[in-house]
Amino acid sequence: MNLSVELAPRCKRGLFLANPVMAASGTFGYGLEMAKELDIQRLGAIVCKGTTLRRRRGNPQPRTVETPAGMLNSIGLQNMGVEALIRDIAPVWATWRVPVVVNVAGESIEDYA
Repeated sequence: MNLSVELAPRCKRGLFLANPVMAASGTFGYGLEMAKELDIQRLGAIVCKGTTLRRRRGNPQPRTVETPAGMLNSIGLQNMGVEALIRDIAPVWATWRVPVVVNVAGESIEDYA
């Protein structure tokens, strides 16, 4: 069965996925930790955790709370920053067959302009 899908087909360079299953941004991190535990190559794509231009420490503790319906978190976009991502993480991604969607987050309204 062919489960492949093309995202943004009207763009010059669409994104072809082997299947529509993507690891969502956030607790999946940059995929490195999960790659040790499961075959991430079976995913259609990985969406990395939100990364800002500069390193960000995130919110102070506590960041998570258990509720009757599950858990809530407010990590506060803790991340290494774009330069560290390019230097330290992107070379690992380049060895993977699965596409990685980089989630770049702004820190101000102007960052999104």
